[in-house]
Amino acid sequence: MSASDDNIVLFRRAPAELNRRNLERFARTLRDEVSKGAGFTCLITGDSHLRRLNRDFLGRDYPTDVLSFPVGQASRPVLGEMALGEIAISAARARRQAQEFGHSLEEEIRILMLHGLLHLQGMDHETDRGQMKSAESRWRRSLGLPVGLIERQIRNTTTSHQPPTTSHGERSSPEPRP
Repeated sequence: MSASDDNIVLFRRAPAELNRRNLERFARTLRDEVSKGAGFTCLITGDSHLRRLNRDFLGRDYPTDVLSFPVGQASRPVLGEMALGEIAISAARARRQAQEFGHSLEEEIRILMLHGLLHLQGMDHETDRGQMKSAESRWRRSLGLPVGLIERQIRNTTTSHQPPTTSHGERSSPEPRP
């Protein structure tokens, strides 16, 4: 994946009903407002691709909703801008979650994109004592998004003994490519 102004979001096996222009526009808004101009790319793909990425980079052999791949502590220039990394989202998992939480597929992908971007910025809701939860909630409200992933997990773990509906991961960066 490569970041450019015209191709922030890449589509591979994405549902036809997705409004690609709206998602590109949203990704540019995230880049301009949330990451203060630092670039990223987002791949919308299927469960099998997310499963393969999850297995290859995190050792978890199951599909997930969103994965983040930060470029590392120091952002490196990509096409004249500072790059944070890459996000991969499963459209199939996003569709199931959208149905479960009563909003559109596009809204769910936006929620996942915001969540992945916060991970690219170095936040980790499992270790940061609420910093990412706070940021996700603030940005979600500002961007007009429904309840985010962290809030869902908190609600799920406090109201049930079942594991959270969503599970996702991140890794510092993929192995360098030749």
